[in-house]
Amino acid sequence: MDAVDREILFHLRHDGRLTNVELAKRVGLTPPPCLRRVKRLEEAGVITGYRATVDPEAMGRGLEVLIDVEIYANDRRTVEEFETTVASFDEVIEFRRMYGRPDYFIRVAVADHAAYEAFLTRRLSGLPAILRLQSHLTMKKIKSEA
Repeated sequence: MDAVDREILFHLRHDGRLTNVELAKRVGLTPPPCLRRVKRLEEAGVITGYRATVDPEAMGRGLEVLIDVEIYANDRRTVEEFETTVASFDEVIEFRRMYGRPDYFIRVAVADHAAYEAFLTRRLSGLPAILRLQSHLTMKKIKSEA
């Protein structure tokens, strides 16, 4: 991957709907070699897809909460059931198993504080594997690339 490929990726990350002609103009290529580079990046798995960026508030999910989760169980069956269940919740927009503590990092998006309380008390905290939950509410989002 060279500087032109990185520039192509920069522009597509910021506007995935650019036409090939406009993208080529921005990176200083003619359209055919630009398209070949984009196709090569797609085939190599560097570009994995294109999607729309949605405003969470417009979707009624303006409150984002980060949750640290520790579980007491470490047998495979309980861990897999926990992960499958949490991943299935609509409110969960990111879910990661971590090295060390906490065991998991969960990012949820809900309408408001009442919706978060309902999610926490009715869905998440009732799961049998959970030892401890710690919620972190965002004061200000400074940078996000997702």
